[in-house]
Amino acid sequence: MAKTCEYYFAPQSPFAYLGHARLVALAEQYGVQVEIKPFDLGKIFSLSGGIPLAKRAPQRQAYRLLELQRWSEFLELPLNLQPKFFPVSGDLAAKLIIATRLAHGSDGALTLSGSLMRAVWAEDKNIADADTLAAIAGACGYDGKELLKSAETAGIQADYDRFTDGAIAANVFGAPWYVVDGQGYWGQDRLDFVERAFAK
Repeated sequence: MAKTCEYYFAPQSPFAYLGHARLVALAEQYGVQVEIKPFDLGKIFSLSGGIPLAKRAPQRQAYRLLELQRWSEFLELPLNLQPKFFPVSGDLAAKLIIATRLAHGSDGALTLSGSLMRAVWAEDKNIADADTLAAIAGACGYDGKELLKSAETAGIQADYDRFTDGAIAANVFGAPWYVVDGQGYWGQDRLDFVERAFAK
């Protein structure tokens, strides 16, 4: 039986963006099935003591930018520290990912997720805009308009709520968050530990 990794993330998270391609590559390398679970990060913050970026102390905000710059350079991933459309709601994008998973499977949803994160952090695109989302999905080879219709249904909203509730139950308090063999790992900088868990 293949090992699984529950992947809790928000598409607007820069740290999820920095770790996404590496997670996908590790899963392929070790034959791990990724269970993609985009969730409502704002709701998680409000329940777990997290503070929205704009309300954090100046020194915390400054260090966050330093860390993003360091990781961007280390991973050789383009990242705009002050993207044009951020903060941005990730709700519709998250539901589009869920709709894509239903229509095209986990691999399709992972592909779209990477494109959505790159859109925010490297391409200055607004992932809260429906037309932008449809175009990004179209560039991945999918029918963006049809997926958006699905994303706006009650069933997809129920999945989004279920993933958020699942994150709460799993004691998730940030993104990205990986669960392997019942153990949680917070942050893309824990992927070395995730790889060790995959290899067991």
